[in-house]
Amino acid sequence: MYLFEVIMLLCFGISWPISIYKSVSTHKVSGKSPLFMVIIMIGYTAGIINKYLHSNNWIIWMYLINLIMVGVDLILYYKFSPLEEKK
Repeated sequence: MYLFEVIMLLCFGISWPISIYKSVSTHKVSGKSPLFMVIIMIGYTAGIINKYLHSNNWIIWMYLINLIMVGVDLILYYKFSPLEEKK
């Protein structure tokens, strides 16, 4: 039973689109930490590897989607960070 793992991934999965939307709509990334996002990406990657090696099931897709969203947020950080420095 993977209920709690799914709940965790759903909760994190809801937060990343909100963060991405905020970055895109305001062009501001203050308060975001690229180091934090990289650590989260490492965690999702570890989750994907674990699922692949031990219990390859559909939940691996949830990890992958979350990993992609954090990657997008990280790209937005580097895109909008120089804009904040100019202001």
